[in-house]
Amino acid sequence: MDHDVQRATNLVEKKVEQEEKNEKVRGQLWKQGLMKMDTQELKNEKMNVSKPNEITKIQAQERVRKTSSDLRREIITYGVTEIIKAHYVQYKLFCLSVIIPVEWEQMGPVEVSVFLQAAVQGKIKVVENFLENGGNPDSCDEFRRTALHRASLEGHYDIVQKLLDQGADVNFRDRLDCSALHWACRGGRLEVVKILQSRGADLNVKDKLMSTPLHVATRTGHYHVVEHLISSGIKINSKDREGDTALHDAVRLNRYRIVKMLTLHGADMKARNIEGKTPTDLVLQWQFDTKDALERLEPRTYCTQEDKA
Repeated sequence: MDHDVQRATNLVEKKVEQEEKNEKVRGQLWKQGLMKMDTQELKNEKMNVSKPNEITKIQAQERVRKTSSDLRREIITYGVTEIIKAHYVQYKLFCLSVIIPVEWEQMGPVEVSVFLQAAVQGKIKVVENFLENGGNPDSCDEFRRTALHRASLEGHYDIVQKLLDQGADVNFRDRLDCSALHWACRGGRLEVVKILQSRGADLNVKDKLMSTPLHVATRTGHYHVVEHLISSGIKINSKDREGDTALHDAVRLNRYRIVKMLTLHGADMKARNIEGKTPTDLVLQWQFDTKDALERLEPRTYCTQEDKA
């Protein structure tokens, strides 16, 4: 094995070991914190008392922070234009802006906009009403995003299945050329990925940035989705518009468990992107940058009362 590749592989192994240790410590701390909760708080949690649980709130905040951070990295790293970023934000606001009243689920024909909202919110009766009254399962918004795209992102398996049973195009592309499989991978929805695959979804489909579902799952850190795609025979060394493979992405975003899995399944450590960089180069650059940053840190000096005098 090439010396640089071996060094990079060893670095990745160390990072994976450290991540596993950190996860174990976090799990132990969480258990300790739970054990210290008094009896009444535990009873409240079991009985779903409306008083919010602090642990739950913290976990929710961490999930939001992680998702926002991943999205920022992807936007910056992959050169998505301001228009595309605005479209994504506008899309999410549109999806979450209106909560469909329960009584609407009992009504007859519904508008396309309500149908699309229902796909996001998991309102399967609204979806069924729309389809039973002759609605097109591939109806879409101004960004060509269908109910299948939306339900795939949110992980609403029953709605995804219903739409496919009613003839929804499994490979329908939105304005960014993303398929439902791209959206399911972005959301980390493994069961949705599997049903889309069983209905003929193209595993190697590319969006406007030439990103495959494997690129998307890697960037968003969904380990089990990446694992499934690899086991399904996806082209592991496929390159995006910047010439990056999923392995480049995993290294750049410090997703070392995914790096290890990709390399174990044959990802090319010497594949070059348009800048001429290989994944090996990126790992070694990370090591160099870290070492350089540490060497630049000056020891903190402390002033005693005598010094001040």
